[in-house]
Amino acid sequence: MPSNPICVALDTPDLDRAVSLARSLKAHAGYMKVGMEFFYAHGIPGYVKVAEQGLPIFLDLKLHDIPNTVASAMKSLMRLDPMPAIVNVHATGGLDMMKASADAVAGRSRLIAVTILTSLSDDDIWAAGFETAKDTQAHARALADLTQRAGLDGVVCSPHDLVGIRHDLGRDFLTVVPGIRPADASTQDQKRVATPETAMADGADILVIGRAITGAADPVRAAEQILAGLHAG
Repeated sequence: MPSNPICVALDTPDLDRAVSLARSLKAHAGYMKVGMEFFYAHGIPGYVKVAEQGLPIFLDLKLHDIPNTVASAMKSLMRLDPMPAIVNVHATGGLDMMKASADAVAGRSRLIAVTILTSLSDDDIWAAGFETAKDTQAHARALADLTQRAGLDGVVCSPHDLVGIRHDLGRDFLTVVPGIRPADASTQDQKRVATPETAMADGADILVIGRAITGAADPVRAAEQILAGLHAG
């Protein structure tokens, strides 16, 4: 794990801006996250330009399909150069899909699974048909347990779900946590959020932070202030 837990989410279709952010923030973060918005716009060449700036990449494509399709996609991602440090799937794809993904990755990247998106509330989970879920935290813990049984390295989870997942699955199970907002920042489209300090205290390994840094007037200063707050805590 890097000494700096900040993973900057480069959620932009603007190639030049993404590369510029990756370059200017590489001394102030531990990872860069390349997601669907950027990858679908610029593909492998864009990914390579960001990765060449020097930080490990969390390639956040959230794969979710039948086991053979996802395994084949993972094999393709493992041919990227430089290889992503972290890749992910959706845990709701099921045990067999996650096992097939793990076999395809074969330990070359850390493979994690998305539990419940931070934009979803209890009501949203029920509306989506997960009628057996007592609440989002219980459902997230169940998906995290399934992820561990499939042999994956960890999960993407809301900061609200951290304490239960950490308690149930142990300290070595990787927790990558979006929905991170400094105390003075807007929650925007996220519903289950926490401050960086609270998330780290509850057991987060990596904090995924996007607009609070990339949307700031001075992204470097914003990242420095977040890191200073973590060190002060």
